[in-house]
Amino acid sequence: MRKWLKLGLFIPFLILAMFVAGCSDKETGNKGTTGTKDNNEISKDNPSGDLAALSKKTKVVIAEDGAASGAGFYIAKEKGYFEDYNIEVEFAQFANSDDMLPALAAGEVDIAGGISTASFFNAIAQGIDVKIIADKGHNVQGKSYFSFVIGNHMKGKINDYSDFKGKKIAVSAKNAIDGYIYQRMLEHAGLTDKDVKFTLMNDFGSMLGALDNGSIDAALSIEPLIAQGIEKGILTRFGDTTDFAPDSQIALVLASPKFMTEEQDVSLRFMLAYLKGVRDYNDAFIKGEGKEQIIDIMTKHTALKDAKLWEKVFVTGLDPDGKMRIDDIHAQYDMYKANGATQGEFDFDKAIDTSLTEKAVKILGEY
Repeated sequence: MRKWLKLGLFIPFLILAMFVAGCSDKETGNKGTTGTKDNNEISKDNPSGDLAALSKKTKVVIAEDGAASGAGFYIAKEKGYFEDYNIEVEFAQFANSDDMLPALAAGEVDIAGGISTASFFNAIAQGIDVKIIADKGHNVQGKSYFSFVIGNHMKGKINDYSDFKGKKIAVSAKNAIDGYIYQRMLEHAGLTDKDVKFTLMNDFGSMLGALDNGSIDAALSIEPLIAQGIEKGILTRFGDTTDFAPDSQIALVLASPKFMTEEQDVSLRFMLAYLKGVRDYNDAFIKGEGKEQIIDIMTKHTALKDAKLWEKVFVTGLDPDGKMRIDDIHAQYDMYKANGATQGEFDFDKAIDTSLTEKAVKILGEY
C-alpha cells in the first residue's frame, strides 16, 4: 500500500512540442501533447460507446505494482477499455517513493496510486506538483479491508474497543493513514495513547507472526493478510473500521499536472476507461455480476493468486464515480499538523482536482 512519497524537482517540458504537426500525440515511447484535433463528441457508433478513439496510439504510464486497489486499471486493461480509445497502458514500478513523486510531477509518469501520509503532504507543500484526482481505496461499510484484528489468544478478553486498554497494538506507521485510523479508534474507545502499548511494525506480514506468538495482542492489518490469518487460525477480525471512521480516504489516484492540462484528450479517455473498470469491479464484488472473470483478472495482476480466497477477503472499496472523501483528507492533514509532522502549508484547492472524474461521470452517467 505504501509505494510513494517525498521530494524532487519539476522537469520542464518543451513548449515546441505543442506545435508539431498541429496535434502531436503522446505516441508509444514518445511524450508529447495531444493538441485538440481528436473527436470529443459522444457517439454510440464509437467502439467505446461514447468518445472516439484517439487518432494515434498513445501510451499512458501508471506507477502501480500489483496493489489490489489498482483493480480499475487492471480490469480496464484486460477488458479492452483502454484499447477502445487507442490507449496503451504501461505499469511502472519504482524502488522507492522518493523516485516516484518527482517522476509524476515531471510527467515521466502519468498516473500513480498512493496513500495519505505527512510526508506526502509535505512533498506537495514544498514544491512537488501532483494532482489528487480520484478515489483509489476506502473501506466498505461493515467490511473494511483495512481494519483491526486480534490474536486468537485475546478471544474472550477483548470484546469491546475499550478492552484495548493495556494491550499491545501494532500499527505500521504513525503519521500516515494507519496512525490516523488508530487515533480515531482510541477516541472511539475513550482511550488515550498512554492507555495502550503502541508497537510500530512497518511490515504487515510480520504482524501475523507476532500475533501468532503472542508478542502483540492486536494489529491494524490489511487484506488479504486478514483473510489469510483467519484461514491459518492466527487471528480474528475485531469490529470494523467503519465503526469509528466510516469515511476514511485510504488510497488516492494521483496524476501528473501535464497529463491533466496538456493531454486532456488522453486523460479524459483514460478516466472513462478507468471508471468503467471500477464499475465492473463493483458489479462483481457488490452485486455479484461477472465475479469469476473479475477474480481471474485480479489473480493475474495482484499478489493474491488464490481465487477461492478472493471469495473470502473484504475487498477494497472503489467509488464507481471516482468520488473522494475530501473532508476526511482534510481531517487526516489536521492530525498530522497537530502532531507537528507537517512542514509548510498544504494548498488543498491547488492539489485536489476533481474536474476529470466529473467530466467522465457526466459522459458515463452516475453509477
